[in-house]
Amino acid sequence: MNSLLKNLDVLMNRKSVRAYSDDKISEEIKNAIIESTLRAPTAGNMMMYSIIEVTDENLKNRLVETCDNQPMISKAPYLLLFLADFQRWMDYLKTSGVDEYNKENSLEMYHPGEGDLLLAINDALIAAQTAVTSAEMLGIGSCYIGDIMENFEIHKDMFNLPKYTFPVTLICFGYPTEQQKNRPQPPRYPKEMIVFENSYRHIESKEFKAMEIERNKISKPNFLPGCHNEAIHMYKRKITSSFMKEMNRSVKAAIDSWTK
Repeated sequence: MNSLLKNLDVLMNRKSVRAYSDDKISEEIKNAIIESTLRAPTAGNMMMYSIIEVTDENLKNRLVETCDNQPMISKAPYLLLFLADFQRWMDYLKTSGVDEYNKENSLEMYHPGEGDLLLAINDALIAAQTAVTSAEMLGIGSCYIGDIMENFEIHKDMFNLPKYTFPVTLICFGYPTEQQKNRPQPPRYPKEMIVFENSYRHIESKEFKAMEIERNKISKPNFLPGCHNEAIHMYKRKITSSFMKEMNRSVKAAIDSWTK
């Protein structure tokens, strides 16, 4: 059993990598990552996602600005944009005889709804994580950029995105620097606060307090001024930040664009 558990080391040791060596990622390796990604689980084998490799330096530099000023985006040797994509199915249906089927059965053309969007988002994220895991197995680090969900209108124009697509995540890939290799993993929440049996469980105050004591030993030096625990730090830094306000606005605009 211990030898089998060793196979999980790639997952257990993974951490986000935000600085990359000068080593290039070969086309062979890129293709291997993509080919393994295409085997990711997908709802009904419909593969409701698309992947855009971003190679244009102007686009990469623009993404640095539109994704909250993250310079690593332009420096990443390999950059993949994962889209929720129902547009391909809409295009396919138009060429498949579905119009005739609808006429014969007195039906109107189907328009994707919120459920289709969420399934497509699931497909895209499962594919993205498969790419991340594949890369990790090949010694290549990665970092998710969720900020791609901001500035929907700008990104829609940048990548010529049709109606039934949504940019779910952007991922930077590259060989990690020595500093990144040696950087310790950030702590995770205790298993008891994440994994429940049969029913949801609200975490008790005393559990949060116990967790704070341990996490503050590691994270407190990085808290924003005036923050004595992670909850207040994240409330100020993320939850009520200007970029989260923009993300919420942007995602609502994307949903409205999809469903109207």
